[in-house]
Amino acid sequence: MSNTLEGKPVSASRVVLTQVMLPEDANSAGNVHGGTIMKLADNAAYVVATRHCRSNVVTASVDRIDFLAPAYIGDLLTLKARLNWTGNTSMEIGIKIEAEDLYAGEIRHVATALLTFVALDDRGRPRPVPPLILETQEDKRIFKEAAQRAKIRKKTRQKIKN
Repeated sequence: MSNTLEGKPVSASRVVLTQVMLPEDANSAGNVHGGTIMKLADNAAYVVATRHCRSNVVTASVDRIDFLAPAYIGDLLTLKARLNWTGNTSMEIGIKIEAEDLYAGEIRHVATALLTFVALDDRGRPRPVPPLILETQEDKRIFKEAAQRAKIRKKTRQKIKN
């Protein structure tokens, strides 16, 4: 295997996942549990990271998840996930989460999430990830913002270790 990895475009790993919210996904008032949404976000991010690396990946951190509006039983939850940034062995995935009232056709932006994943080799150790090919001005802007967050994550990890 070559020491240099071939870059991959943002579009190659994007994913859209959908799932109807059922009674077991919600509390007694009919609101979907935040944990249900978080699990789906982790799954969507896993798919993006795996598509990009074509190797085993693991969740390293959840930078944030912001709940903006409720989702309800019967809503169609749609998670739109994309790769924002790649480092040496890690990558940031951004997810926009929407809920659609299937009867009314109303779509609500219910949450956004940022997760960091690390690629692993066959022995479970971090391995290099392919660089990200930025296709649009939006990709470049998002990459730059994510690179700043990655620097903050690294400083925070160093403080925690000390």
